[in-house]
Amino acid sequence: MNSENTPDIIYTKVDEAPELASASLLPIIESFASAAGVSIGTKDISLAGRILATFPDALSAVQKQADDLAELGDLVKTPEANVIKLPNISASVPQLVAAIKELQAQGYALPDYPETPATDAEKAARAKYDGLKGSAVNPVLREGNSDRRAAKAVKAFAQANPHRMGEWTSGSKTRVASMSGGDFRANEVSATLDRVVTAKIVLTTMDGTEVVLKDAISFPQGTVVDATYLSASALDAFLAAEIEKTKAEGTLFSLHMKATMMKVSDPIIFGHAVKVFLKPVFDQFGAEMDVLGVTPNSGLGDLLARVKDDAEIMAAIDAVMADRPPLYMVDSDKGITNLHVPSDVIIDASMPALIRAGGKGWGPDGKEHDAACLIPDDSYAPVYDETIKYFKETGKLDPATSGTVQNVGLMAQKAEEYGSHPTTFEIPAAGTVRMILDDGTVLHVHNVEAGDIWRSASARKAPIEDWVTLAIDRQKAEGCEAIFWLDETRAHDAELIAYVKPILEAHGVADKFRILAPREATRATLETIRTGATSIAITGNVLRDYLTDLFPILELATSAKMLSIVKLMQGGGLFETGAGGSAPKHVQQLMQENHLRWDSLGEFCALGESFKFLGDTRDNAKARILGEAVEVATQGVLDNNRSPSRKVGQPDNRDSHYWFARYWAEALAAQSHDADLAAHFAPIAQALVEKEADIVAELAQGRGTAVDLGGYFHGDADKTAKVMRPSATLNAIIG
Repeated sequence: MNSENTPDIIYTKVDEAPELASASLLPIIESFASAAGVSIGTKDISLAGRILATFPDALSAVQKQADDLAELGDLVKTPEANVIKLPNISASVPQLVAAIKELQAQGYALPDYPETPATDAEKAARAKYDGLKGSAVNPVLREGNSDRRAAKAVKAFAQANPHRMGEWTSGSKTRVASMSGGDFRANEVSATLDRVVTAKIVLTTMDGTEVVLKDAISFPQGTVVDATYLSASALDAFLAAEIEKTKAEGTLFSLHMKATMMKVSDPIIFGHAVKVFLKPVFDQFGAEMDVLGVTPNSGLGDLLARVKDDAEIMAAIDAVMADRPPLYMVDSDKGITNLHVPSDVIIDASMPALIRAGGKGWGPDGKEHDAACLIPDDSYAPVYDETIKYFKETGKLDPATSGTVQNVGLMAQKAEEYGSHPTTFEIPAAGTVRMILDDGTVLHVHNVEAGDIWRSASARKAPIEDWVTLAIDRQKAEGCEAIFWLDETRAHDAELIAYVKPILEAHGVADKFRILAPREATRATLETIRTGATSIAITGNVLRDYLTDLFPILELATSAKMLSIVKLMQGGGLFETGAGGSAPKHVQQLMQENHLRWDSLGEFCALGESFKFLGDTRDNAKARILGEAVEVATQGVLDNNRSPSRKVGQPDNRDSHYWFARYWAEALAAQSHDADLAAHFAPIAQALVEKEADIVAELAQGRGTAVDLGGYFHGDADKTAKVMRPSATLNAIIG
């Protein structure tokens, strides 16, 4: 991307509810920014956009789409970067297939997703599509580490207006279950490289055949390189035992994975759960289901769709389901279970929601029940286990008095990209996996069986050092408790600790920090925030992802309202707007009832920081004034309860944007630092006040009826604008 032609701020085009909200909010942003001479550009990182950019040869000239993700990947490595990044789909296979089918129906001649590629063309298409699965966007854009926290205004509002928390009792049967051995945690080895190396990963099968799983992997000096595997047989034994234990306890059976971020490993683990849960069916009808194209990794929903016309198989499934413990439900009314789709139950959203509800999940009967929460790998399961144990002992957290947990997360340059990394493999045959360096040294070695999941991940020296420095800066700014969530008995964490301690000592701040294993850090942090104090959790990439949902959901009822700043290592800024885990349900409600309950508060927070960053880095006083006014407007939305409501007939996302624009214009008109800006926005503010009744009435028209967006993954821009910008009066004022 040519920096001379780069807009001052890039606003990303994404998916689902955040993108629908952008159709309403972005025109307001563009109008206000233009008055200050600030240019706003967009880049398409949506799932549909990335699919189209991946297959240019299959498209006509007018259908071709630039690879905006690659362009942004280059931009974030420059000091000029100023990117507002909204939540995008981290696609599971079912989501990817659905998007492909929608695009094909719209006239895009894309190849089908080959479930079992046979020809060279199918293998090539599959390889391209596989590159779009899971967390394919974030590792490209996150060229810096994460600083994530609740904005002060948001936290104050949550304390003044505490959300409902479910009651915890000591007699709750809800628990976390994880493997006691044979998992990624137990088998992990790690080393820090003392030089620049190139490595390869080789499987030597029992008959001596060598299979190069991955070649030419480059690592700079100082990189922490891990390797581990999860035993398929140990996993199956764990799942079978937990099914029986859950049945005996009379609780819901639930599986909590991250099949989006861990795009290779977790769908496989999910598939094992489907197969073990329906083991008698697979034992009896495995061959028939193979013919029907059943793939357990795609979930129970896909399986049922493929066997629905075979009465014998369906009867066998019904018999097994009747004998199993009841499943945790995604949608009890529609019969959608935890095992239907791998991407429906995502651990960083599902576990906090269950914990917030007092350990309750929805069962097939439409009622709440205690649940057995299976998190097979024990690497981070102790966080949720300890949280549940703590609340059983102490009762629920009070959001009105709770302190807050900030996070400093290691994620730059694809640090700790477990599962999404191209060095994760389902082992095809028993043997030995070795990671071999360019001088022949065997760095890591594991004996594996067919079906085991082997993976390697890494974290580079520069991002690790930057992460520790960022933690030091944040602790100094807050003056509060700060904990590195690292376990000295875990191989990877021990290597990180070897970096952390000398840096803290060199800065003379070792006494300001503690280093605790995740279980101990969880309890210490909960005890801190129960007193109303602040704690900074300094974590690796996966725990960053988990904790920046867990604590915000407990504190604020949502993680979508967090302030997320990525200080890019080359001097630019990436401003993330919150989580999108609930976005699909929001889209469904809009399409059925013309009500969008998505809350753009995360976008407001990111927007203010982006403008202020532009003001500081470009010496642009007008931009800083815009940013400061955004903060005033955001406070106005909160103070006056102008956030979206959940039910149709009540104000929704579009109403909140009107109020945001009004408060923003009023703040700009009232400020005294720039007379030109004040003069420009005074009549806009006045018009927004005087036309309030007309605007609110126009926004409410058509509510309660179904709407046509022209697509779910790839909507029609004109149809979407008609739905999301229904007020002609507001549009005329904004321009």
